[in-house]
Amino acid sequence: MEIHTHSPEDLKHVATSNSSTQARAIPIDQIDSTFKSQYTDLISTPLGSRILAFSDEWFAAASNLITPTPPIRRPGVFTHAGAWYDGWETRRHNTEPADWVVIQLGVASGRVAGVEIDTAFFNGNHAPEIAVEGAFITSAAEEEEVKKAGYTGWETILGIQECGPSQRHGWLLEKLTEKAYTHVRLLMYPDGGIARFRLYGNAVPVFPQSVDEVFELSATVMGGVATSCSDQHFGTKDNLLLPGRGKDMGDGWETKRTRGEHVDWTIVRLGAKGEIDHIVVDTAHFRGNFPQKVQVFAGEFASDPKHDDGGWVEVLEPQKSGPDKEHEYKGELKDVEGKAYTHAKLVIIPDGGVKRFRVFGKRV
Repeated sequence: MEIHTHSPEDLKHVATSNSSTQARAIPIDQIDSTFKSQYTDLISTPLGSRILAFSDEWFAAASNLITPTPPIRRPGVFTHAGAWYDGWETRRHNTEPADWVVIQLGVASGRVAGVEIDTAFFNGNHAPEIAVEGAFITSAAEEEEVKKAGYTGWETILGIQECGPSQRHGWLLEKLTEKAYTHVRLLMYPDGGIARFRLYGNAVPVFPQSVDEVFELSATVMGGVATSCSDQHFGTKDNLLLPGRGKDMGDGWETKRTRGEHVDWTIVRLGAKGEIDHIVVDTAHFRGNFPQKVQVFAGEFASDPKHDDGGWVEVLEPQKSGPDKEHEYKGELKDVEGKAYTHAKLVIIPDGGVKRFRVFGKRV
């Protein structure tokens, strides 16, 4: 981790004026419905996002900003630096205009739709104002430069916005940024604490050059988005499309227990229209709560469909599932050869937990 002091000149263009970028504040109770199921959090730790540099993290680490789970509180717990906080907190009396942290996106690059800042449990020590900048970095040498306070390649994504204590704040940009970014810088005026930082937008993936190459069409890093589901009581649908097999039962999709005849489902918008080659349903860590059976539908839609739309085609008949295992289906698939699909729907019978849902295929 590199730590640098920063110059007033570098931050002056943000500190003295708001960007021409237009954004509107989103009410707290509308933040999830505005961003989730439509966009991806481009800086979530499970996607591989990294903290590259920061001005200060005296009281609490900058890495907490991109933790995927909600912030928690431990009243009465102290460290050598002071009270324990689940967030990023800098020391008092900053002599510069702002504290800052530089973050590499977890996707190849992304276009930004909005920003969320959560100051949960920071009350009296929260960040009064914030701003967000972006850059598109193409080389290792330039990435070393972006870590420095004097780097001049930043472009304003979100101009200065006021923050309040211990609450979520959301801002929706007037439109998706025309440019894609690989790195962002969060500025906090002049110092204080922020629990979580979310950067919502669309992943701009690097697709294989060959149209014959099979890759994971559904992956978040390739632009896949879980758009809706029947239930996500214990674990969110967005986890289904993350890389890797996760670390425990908490980073998968899990629905509540049901009684009687029932099915649960999740709809996924593929990152690219494609011909399906094979499908993987992973029940890693789900040992006593895996689905009894899994079923998959696919369809070609102009916009995100509903679960009962008529365009769905069954591509995988109900298959018996098992605990803590990757289930791969290829020979069992039907209606996939020569067909191009934009969406896939995973059905679990009757309920339970799935770690990952992977749809592999060729881009059409």
